[in-house]
Amino acid sequence: MQEISLEDWAATVAAELGIETDLDIDVEQILDLAAVAAHNVKRPAAPVTAFLAGFAAGQAGGTTKDITDALEVATALCDRVEDDG
Repeated sequence: MQEISLEDWAATVAAELGIETDLDIDVEQILDLAAVAAHNVKRPAAPVTAFLAGFAAGQAGGTTKDITDALEVATALCDRVEDDG
């Protein structure tokens, strides 16, 4: 398989799923959420948390702000889990 950037991969997946791709999606913020979920909760929490943040963003309207807000809320939850641990 040829090398592909995460941004290009995200655009490819979005197109395949029929998702509007003109949004400014911060791939690094998604990866940061996955990392903190894996570290603070447990490794399998990473994809589940990222999926649920994306689902919440879609339900909220799917704007760039909705995506950012959902990622921030989920990241804050993962941070609280670490603080409680």
